[in-house]
Amino acid sequence: MTDDIRALTAELARDPNSLAFLRLAEALRLREQLDAAATVVLAGLERHPDLADAHDLYARILADAGSLDAAREAWERAFALDSRHVGTLKGLAYLAFCDGDLDGALDRLESALGVDPTDESVVQALQTVREEAERRLAEGRLRAGTDIFAGFEGAEHGLLLADRRGLVLGGALRSVAGGDVAEEVAAYVAGAAQEAERTARLLDLGDWSAIVVEGAAGHLHLSAPAPEALLLVKRDRAVPPGRVALLARRAAATARGWLEAQRG
Repeated sequence: MTDDIRALTAELARDPNSLAFLRLAEALRLREQLDAAATVVLAGLERHPDLADAHDLYARILADAGSLDAAREAWERAFALDSRHVGTLKGLAYLAFCDGDLDGALDRLESALGVDPTDESVVQALQTVREEAERRLAEGRLRAGTDIFAGFEGAEHGLLLADRRGLVLGGALRSVAGGDVAEEVAAYVAGAAQEAERTARLLDLGDWSAIVVEGAAGHLHLSAPAPEALLLVKRDRAVPPGRVALLARRAAATARGWLEAQRG
């Protein structure tokens, strides 16, 4: 038995009504002595049945043990006692995340952040859930956008639609060697578009309409078919730049139609 657990056990023996049971149960939980932690906190709840901290701690012990249904009951009891209890809100957010309810998880975490904006664990959890929500959104858009350019010449390897954050929305892009480079290039063109906007603004050129790149092995044409999207067209060196620009305009019209349908 470590010194801190020995001291807390002695304190609780001297005064059974002491709230030291919370620190003792938490110390046992952190040492993964879950049965002992549960025994301590349940004994404390018999004396302090309306203490939200105790119900929250019991829920965390249950969650550590894999008993999520029982943990949910304990967190719901804690929430009924104190709807602004940060630990409880984090716990309910965790359960929502496990259920795949990202909106519910975000709601709970944002409520927790409103109670304590300095809680780093809440900030980190919010970032994790938001990143997962963005990932799922991107996957959904990608699945919906795989046939955006069906029928276009080179749709399988040379037409890419991305959003301003660099996430692929549709189309496909392959290197000269045949490798799939869509995700990497989407991130790069998002940065290129930002630089183009910044440069055009500094030079008082107005809004940019296209970036054309002529390389030894082919041509690239980057445009913005909608405020929230970027379109990259890649063609072999044998294709004249004018034809690439014409294809880009046709593809942009198709992309705009698809984007409008997604908004609707």
